[in-house]
Amino acid sequence: MKEGGRKQGSASPCAACKLLRRRCAVDCVFAPYFPADEPHKFANVHKVFGASNVNKMLQELPEHQRGDAVSSMVYEANARVRDPVYGCVGAISSLQQQIDALQIQLAVAQAEAVHLRVRQTASSSYWTQPQSPTNSASPPSKPIFDIDMGLDHTSYADSMWS
Repeated sequence: MKEGGRKQGSASPCAACKLLRRRCAVDCVFAPYFPADEPHKFANVHKVFGASNVNKMLQELPEHQRGDAVSSMVYEANARVRDPVYGCVGAISSLQQQIDALQIQLAVAQAEAVHLRVRQTASSSYWTQPQSPTNSASPPSKPIFDIDMGLDHTSYADSMWS
């Protein structure tokens, strides 16, 4: 049975105490959050924040918030190891750029759908109107609905607009 990240009755140190080469006390603040079978978790957190700072942060928090704090530190430390300059901010920025690009693609697709619906409606209403001698000569030279969505479509080579 596991309790606090260690086997009960066993002297197996948590990942933090193992990395710091110290005896893991029964009330070790690291043990519940850095189990011995996940040494990489504490290694990155230690590298980025330092064991003393992590210890202080955990000591200052109520126990019910410590798990979330450790998850945040592990995430930030892993991001900082992958990208030492930007860390999480780099990941967030990259995701924001992807969202912006996808929103532009969505707006173009929606505009094209409206354009197609209008063209279909215009052509079906033209062909379903009764033809009298006065309006049967030729189709109108301008489309019935002239839509300008105000979008710059020059950069979308696959678009219908170009």
